[in-house]
Amino acid sequence: MTARDKDVVVVGGGIGGLAAALRLTQLGLGVRVLEQAAELGEVGAGLQIAPNCTRILDQLGLLEEVKSLGVLPDHMVMKDAVDGTVLTRLDLRDLERRYGYPYMVIHRSDLHGTLLRACERAGVDLVTGACVTGYDDVEDGAVVVTAGGSHEARLVVAADGIRSVARRLLADDEPVSSHYVAYRGAVPIDQVAELDVMADGVVVYVGPGCHFVQYPLRQGEMFNQVAVFESPKALAGEEDWGTPDELDAAFAGMHENIQAGLPLMWRDRWWRMFDREPLPDWVAGRVVLLGDSAHAPLQYIAQGAIMAIEDAWVLGAHAERQLAAGATGDTIDWEPVLRAYSDVRTRHTARVLATSRRWGELWHLDGEQREVRNTLLRARETTDYSFTDWLYGPTALTPEELPPMFEPVPLTREPAGRAAGR
Repeated sequence: MTARDKDVVVVGGGIGGLAAALRLTQLGLGVRVLEQAAELGEVGAGLQIAPNCTRILDQLGLLEEVKSLGVLPDHMVMKDAVDGTVLTRLDLRDLERRYGYPYMVIHRSDLHGTLLRACERAGVDLVTGACVTGYDDVEDGAVVVTAGGSHEARLVVAADGIRSVARRLLADDEPVSSHYVAYRGAVPIDQVAELDVMADGVVVYVGPGCHFVQYPLRQGEMFNQVAVFESPKALAGEEDWGTPDELDAAFAGMHENIQAGLPLMWRDRWWRMFDREPLPDWVAGRVVLLGDSAHAPLQYIAQGAIMAIEDAWVLGAHAERQLAAGATGDTIDWEPVLRAYSDVRTRHTARVLATSRRWGELWHLDGEQREVRNTLLRARETTDYSFTDWLYGPTALTPEELPPMFEPVPLTREPAGRAAGR
């Protein structure tokens, strides 16, 4: 077993793990990151980051770099996938005025790269090729067991993803399949020059059992598309599900703009969509969960990576209170820090999980329910922020500051704003 030479070990070098490592290092703690892959990097394509995330990136000192790599869209427009008509829109410039920070779209690897460079500058100890097999308790700390050795620290932050090893310390459960699958594709912008696309906004087409998303990336030099659909093979219990033939079948009959964009999707890879049931507690001794290991949500409100970054910030905020009062890495009392963090984040992320599932249901309605949804969305005022205030406002740090728990809203003919899952 290695001697303890770091205050904190973070398991997982993804967006959440690096955000936690950076935040805790900025507080003066010694941090080591253990990443299973041989190299630190991210896969995927576009990522939407809302004001509740850009606020934190600013506090981490990274917002200007991120803005130089991404796009600040003017609008977010929701359209019906069948007929292409506009259902509702958000003025993202007005959104920025309301919350004080912008809504951005960025390539996932660019955000990850920004966090990685910041961690390197801050002196985070980055270890790759570290496959974690388990955890042990020790006096006043915890040990991370890997195939190549062990790493001891006073705190272990498990940001090891949706199939987390650390989660087994708290729950004997598995990821929950939504039976939906996502195809992605990011191409040079000139490949969509002849298509009817919005180059300065985010467009979401919602349809029966499917949806299609489009937006620019990398200062408008690239164009990102995401196609999501419910897999009949998954519903039937087949193992080989989400295949390209299902992609084509799911969007057959959808609007011509979608048909024009589908040939640009990557067809050699796809992402099956899972989430996790909420946990009431994220703390097992000196091991604490963060990000998808604790609360992987479906992507319908684009909060997966953001919730991990929020986790990192809130954990750091509670640690900072003790450090500001004179504690050091050797003397900080982690138990109340972890309890406060878990109490706040379990409640807030449970609401995000529930809202994400509800949005998925609303997006994919068919028949009469689709017509009711469309009527409700068309009646919404552009400046109605009843859905986003609880999500995009300043991060709550204490339970007393949290909004009420999310309660699903039945789809009925009610005033505008109700269809947002409020």
